[in-house]
Amino acid sequence: MSDLLIRNLRPEDISLAVDWAAAEGWNPGLSDAACFAIPDAQGFFVGEIDGEPVATVSCVNYDDRFAFLGFYIVRADLRGSGHGLRIWNAAIAHAGARVIGLDGVVAQQDNYRKSGFQLAYANIRYGGIVAAPLRSPAEIVALDTIPFALVEADDATVFPARRSAFLRTWIGTSGHVGRALVRDGRLAAWGVIRPCRTGRKIGPLVADDRAAAEAVVQALLASADGGEIFLDVPAVNREAIALAEALGLKPVFETARMYTGAIPPLRIDRVFGVTSFELG
Repeated sequence: MSDLLIRNLRPEDISLAVDWAAAEGWNPGLSDAACFAIPDAQGFFVGEIDGEPVATVSCVNYDDRFAFLGFYIVRADLRGSGHGLRIWNAAIAHAGARVIGLDGVVAQQDNYRKSGFQLAYANIRYGGIVAAPLRSPAEIVALDTIPFALVEADDATVFPARRSAFLRTWIGTSGHVGRALVRDGRLAAWGVIRPCRTGRKIGPLVADDRAAAEAVVQALLASADGGEIFLDVPAVNREAIALAEALGLKPVFETARMYTGAIPPLRIDRVFGVTSFELG
């Protein structure tokens, strides 16, 4: 396999991986490439033969303890050639001793287990056409009016690492809309909706309960004027699934959330929408 050259994708070239993900049907956001470069610009890899890309992968190091792997794609005509294993190993090496998470294709779980990953739970993508509500709930405010420290602290209850720079970018990127619900002086729910290659995705969506999550969703839908909406939901959160079904959304596909080791205790019961299958 000496003809395969593996190198880092420059931040301005991460769109290559995003385009390949779109071709695979993953429906990335329109501004995902710029946002994804923020936490670890060295965490994106491409494998090339004679200057032509044949494989991609990312392994984003969030801190000194946790990384997340995504964009693992080999060009269809070269699958089974060993190129995927080589670029996979480069990504794993980039993580070092960190615990690694991923959202993998369910059919590949056994292969991921061979690399030390263990199933935590399934995530389910729900999608469908949703009508815009007549108005946003009165108690909802723009997410960027909430002190960022509150959002950062709340995110730490549902994600294995601090991701402050990424969150700031995700919330503030043009085209992304954030909404929040404050109850009794504390942040009860918040979420972001963004335009994608097809429709829009809501994520993250974090809430104390279904009623709070639904209020934020209604505000996000009002900002987007409805349309085709996607929501990625942890299958273990029954209230999140009930919310997706109440919106009239249907399962589109499923991933396996897996980790190579122990992560901090997380409030998955508060995760009503995953931020991204590519970065966690």
